[in-house]
This record gives sequence, structure tokens and C-alpha cells, in this order.
Amino acid sequence: MSRLAVCSEMVYTELPHLDRVTRIHDAGFAVEIWDWTEKDADALVATGAEFTSMTGYVTGDLITPGGADDLLRTAEQSIPFAQAIGCPSLNLHGTGLGDGGMPVRPVDVVTGDMWLAAVRTLSRVAELGERHDVTFVLENLNTEVDHPGTPFAKAADTLALVSAVGSEHLKMNLDLYHAQIGEGNLAELIRRAVPHVGEVQVADVPGRCEPGTGEVRWPFIARILADAGYDGVIAMEAFASVPGTEGSDLALARFHEAFTL
Repeated sequence: MSRLAVCSEMVYTELPHLDRVTRIHDAGFAVEIWDWTEKDADALVATGAEFTSMTGYVTGDLITPGGADDLLRTAEQSIPFAQAIGCPSLNLHGTGLGDGGMPVRPVDVVTGDMWLAAVRTLSRVAELGERHDVTFVLENLNTEVDHPGTPFAKAADTLALVSAVGSEHLKMNLDLYHAQIGEGNLAELIRRAVPHVGEVQVADVPGRCEPGTGEVRWPFIARILADAGYDGVIAMEAFASVPGTEGSDLALARFHEAFTL
């Protein structure tokens, strides 16, 4: 049975971060975080929460020599924090994301040489994960709405890269919100990708709010994931459609209902 988690960066936003973590934990969910450099590991542990994912690098990209070195350096710096809070998955993107989710190094056309460079960089990341017994997960994004110019954005791209590396320490973070916008055909995507998936993230489309507020039939998706043999983390990385604490409570309840078989 999958473990349900909630991203603490997008709900209860009127509260201090540690209070958000506590609310999510008290509701029975695991917790995901983004930038670890702004957080206190001891304070997070003191909440009693289970942490399933965090951003696993600070700067860098997959395709330039300097960017790859930065990504590896800051990924290695991220590991002690992940170990301190007991977080097994460290999340990566095709390039660093800046203000508003915009790529730090946008790319108009992804060339063959860029693909080869990305495989080399991710192979180094997988080796780093193996040395420290952690798993890095490569997240697909969408370029149509949220992250224009991000290379290797589609789930088909992250699946191809992870498959090419072929390591248990590099998996996909299959973000179904981004995939619905960029590719659709979620059921077939899930069936194809599940052997390579280390985490699943969800939000409804349009709006990036909780399941039940948009066009995706989430109970159907939950069944497809289960039938495909996926029993890992499913995380709601979504805003609450209704403002305020009660709205976030409702969002968590809707998420739980959608993914409780």
C-alpha cells in the first residue's frame, strides 16, 4: 500500500513552516520539503514527522561542465541533511529553478550532445547515491504553463534518462500534474514508467490544486498505480483550492479520499 505524503511548501501557507509540518503529520501524512538550506534539521525531526522527499541539490544543471560539477557538489552537500531527517529521496530537475519556477539556464532546443551530457551527469549522481545509500529522483516538469525552457521536462524524457543510467539509486519522480499538461495519457504513462518510479506527485489540472478540483479522475489513477504494482510514496504537491487553514484541511481530506482504495 502506498504511503501518502503532502508538500509542506504549498498548504497551510498562512502558518510558519514548522507548524505546517506538524499539521500535516498530525493528519496522518508524511511530509515533503523543498529547499533544505532554509530549514533546521533538528527542528524538523522534533515535529515527529516522517519526511519522504526534499530538494536534493542547490545549484547546477545536467548539461554544462560547470553546471554538472555544481549539481554534484551541492547534491553531496544535501545528503547529510537528508540523513539527519531520515529522508530517503532527493529530488532533481533538468536545471536549477529560480524565481517563479523559471529555469536558471533555459534551453530552446535539446541537442543530442545535451542528452549524452545529461546521461553522464546522472550516472555520476547515481554513483553518489550508491556511495551514501540514498536515492535521487528526477522530476518531470511542464514547459507550457509553469517552467518554460526547462530541458528534459517531459516524463518521457526523464524516463529515457533514468532508463539509460540503469541504477537503483536514480529513479523518476513522476509528477502527474506536469505530465497531464505536457503529455496526457496518464494511464499508459504510469504502466510504462512504474518500474523506474521512486515517487509520484499529484495536483489537479488546471489550477494545481488538490485532487477533485480539476479534470483528472484521481480514483481511477490510484487504481492504475496499484494495478501496475506501485506501492511507493504518492505526494500531493498542490495548493489548497480554498484559502486558509480550513481550506488546507479540506485539501488533505480530498487527497486522502482520492487515493484510498
